[in-house]
Amino acid sequence: MVSWSSCSLSSLLTTTFSPFNSPHPENGSRIPRRLHTYLSTPWATPNLQPISHFFAESPPKVRLVRGPHRCEGRVEVERNGEWGTVCDDGWNMKDVEVVCRELGCGAAKGTPSGNLYKPLADEKQKIFIQDVNCNGTEDELIECDRVEDVFDCSHSEDAGAICEKSPPKVRLVRGPHRCEGRVEVERNGEWGTVCDNGWNMKDVEVVCRELGCGAAKGTPSGNLYKPLANEKQKIFIQDVNCNGTEDELIECDRVEDVFDCSHSEDAGAICEIPETVRLVGGPGRCKGRLEVKHQKQWGTVCKAGWHLSAAKVVCRQLGCGKATLIKRCCDKDTQGQGLIWLSNVSCSGREEDLQHCLSGLEGYNNCTHDEDTWVECEDPFKLRLVNGDTSCSGRLEVLHKGIWGSVCDDGWAKKEEQVVCQQLGCGKPIFVPAKARKKFVPGDGRIWLDDVHCKGEEQSLEQCQHRSWGYHDCNHKEDVVVFCLEGQPDI
Repeated sequence: MVSWSSCSLSSLLTTTFSPFNSPHPENGSRIPRRLHTYLSTPWATPNLQPISHFFAESPPKVRLVRGPHRCEGRVEVERNGEWGTVCDDGWNMKDVEVVCRELGCGAAKGTPSGNLYKPLADEKQKIFIQDVNCNGTEDELIECDRVEDVFDCSHSEDAGAICEKSPPKVRLVRGPHRCEGRVEVERNGEWGTVCDNGWNMKDVEVVCRELGCGAAKGTPSGNLYKPLANEKQKIFIQDVNCNGTEDELIECDRVEDVFDCSHSEDAGAICEIPETVRLVGGPGRCKGRLEVKHQKQWGTVCKAGWHLSAAKVVCRQLGCGKATLIKRCCDKDTQGQGLIWLSNVSCSGREEDLQHCLSGLEGYNNCTHDEDTWVECEDPFKLRLVNGDTSCSGRLEVLHKGIWGSVCDDGWAKKEEQVVCQQLGCGKPIFVPAKARKKFVPGDGRIWLDDVHCKGEEQSLEQCQHRSWGYHDCNHKEDVVVFCLEGQPDI
């Protein structure tokens, strides 16, 4: 970079570069857009520690919009209460480092074009600054040199930023997946529980949002999730009072240091599981062409750089078994038709979610759909009939996430029983009077499936339509009981 002489440019910098919310120079002077010269080599990204944005004394003057989370998106800056964009002339990793630091996100990861984040900024929205020139050590973007009032840049040239998202200060434990369980919050590196005094759906909405899960679905007691928290684990907060719009639980009113609550009163939360990864075009949900969801659009993953360690993450995320096969997909009839979102994906194999792996920037690759990735996992879907005279009669249970649970009879009919009997190798279903069905003791654990609808031709109950795992409006009096021909009881 060209080094500026203090004697030759100090006055120019003083009159031209003003804070976002300061008056403009009376003479309207500005540095020409190409005055700054930048190195063409990539900037090294330091290993920055995340700074939680809620510790900021005042709201940041910068934000990232239209991205998948608050730490990625199109860059916008605030001036006099109005938000405007940043022209990407001269925009580089050192500028992104400052944005990430100001927002309390992690290390800078990329400088994508802002036009990746749809829809583009409205034509009426102003472009406030360009030629941003940070050295990478500033705490706020407002401290960096820049040119204000841009006239020769369009919103197709808006700057973007990708930061390493800060780890959430809340987690859900002992549930069937990461979006359900007992609520725990982190303080000074230690995890503690939340007393359920005053706990309600608005509080759960915030937890779900912070974790990147879907809509809030329930406020179960935390003692549903066994084993209970250890007696030595602290209960950090109670009387949480969120309005439901906060981004993080720490922003809500609460009482800290709890002395009159036990772990049998720990708060729980149920959120929808966001569907961000799927396998399509295969014989079941655990085999098929890999697709990922980004900005509400599904796209494929290029086979370039793909390894079995990444497939392990996909299979784990889908609740399938071990990864058994990866290959290039597919013939022309079954290959993808839309976007190719990812390439050069790199995972250790220990990640819980594919989004925790590294990859090339979304949408930037030289792949074709001839290189789409195909993944096959072991189908972990198992079912059994319990408490019957034989293995071919009894209350139906299915295995999910290593836990057996029952199936609700809403929508249940002969076609569904036909699939169950066939999957168990028990022949055809038979009609049994209600009297015989009532002898089976209802289950007392999880209710895994509801509103199951089969065509009768499926090889596995998993291939039938049903509500998301664990979502139902049933009780155990509605548990499904099935009788197959080889297990006909004496009536």
